Amino acid sequence: MPIPTLRVARPTDNIDALLPFYRDGLGLSVLGHFEDHAEFDGVMLGRPGSPYHFEFTHQRGHEVGRAPTQDNLVVFYLPERDDWEAAVSRMRRAGFEPVPSYNPYWDSMGVTFEDADGYRVVLQLAPWRDAV
Repeated sequence: MPIPTLRVARPTDNIDALLPFYRDGLGLSVLGHFEDHAEFDGVMLGRPGSPYHFEFTHQRGHEVGRAPTQDNLVVFYLPERDDWEAAVSRMRRAGFEPVPSYNPYWDSMGVTFEDADGYRVVLQLAPWRDAV
């Protein structure tokens, strides 16, 4: 079975406020964007050739608010310490400081950052196989 492509789609009230976090901090590329598609604006971010990307959309005249809890997470597993340290450093250089994880498990081998909407991303120093 081929590996499916994963799109994480999420509404936001301010796409421009999210871009520094995902583009500059996480190092993702803008893969595409659209404006006024049935009153929706959107942007897709990811790494070219990777089987995942994020889509953030905003419906004009509609408010969605912040994350419902501090435990809404996306976790990136980075098994190599050098890669993990570089990812954490890139987030900090982009102006984002770690936040304590709601679930202390993530603080043992990872660092958690919060985007402008209150959603969190964990950079986890571990291979995926150890996570399951």
